[in-house]
Amino acid sequence: MKTKLFSFIFFLVFVIQLYTEYTNHIQLRFVKLLIAAVLLIWLYVGTNLRGRFHKRIFTGLIFAWIGDILLMFQNDKTSFFVYGLIAFVVCHIFYIRAFTLDHKSNPNHKTPYFLWVVGAFAIFCSGLFFYLQPKLGPMQFPVLMYAIIVTVMAIMAFNRYGKVNIFSFKLIFYGALFFLLSDSILAINKFAQPIPQGGALVMATYMIAQYLMVYGTISRQLVVTRTEV
Repeated sequence: MKTKLFSFIFFLVFVIQLYTEYTNHIQLRFVKLLIAAVLLIWLYVGTNLRGRFHKRIFTGLIFAWIGDILLMFQNDKTSFFVYGLIAFVVCHIFYIRAFTLDHKSNPNHKTPYFLWVVGAFAIFCSGLFFYLQPKLGPMQFPVLMYAIIVTVMAIMAFNRYGKVNIFSFKLIFYGALFFLLSDSILAINKFAQPIPQGGALVMATYMIAQYLMVYGTISRQLVVTRTEV
């Protein structure tokens, strides 16, 4: 019941936010603040934050909410983009720390195709960075650091395979992929070349990513418990 209710509420926020992006509706731009807010409430109600995993995802989502606020005002003050980037770096670090708990729950389990996935993500990350590099200017280092952190987050999301129930694994891993897609679109749109309705694409993929992350957290069950959940 909770999942259906919060999914419906989030769907409404999703639709309104996309409408705002498509129409550039200034009066509705603060709807963006509801994205993380709804997910934070859902995560709290759905888990009571009873485990370290839940607490770390919750904390990461708080920093994502801060990042959303900062990026709302990046056009007014360019430094807010950097601050927003930092907030999302902290968000991903907390996500990584949460996913590490799942690895520690069964460290002897070997994730199949792990090295192939690491290689694929590394190639994608480096390829995108080298494509953007000539256009980044003084943003080269911040963008590189962010790209590395979000790639590690996606790798650790994949590393959960076999350590948690398959439903939670799929939701969070797909969420990580949508995060990569959202950040890639944002970077290309901001630094390389404008993408038609780029803002709407960024927000759509971002909202899907965070929704899947939270849903996967709420539905998470460890296969083997060797650490505090």
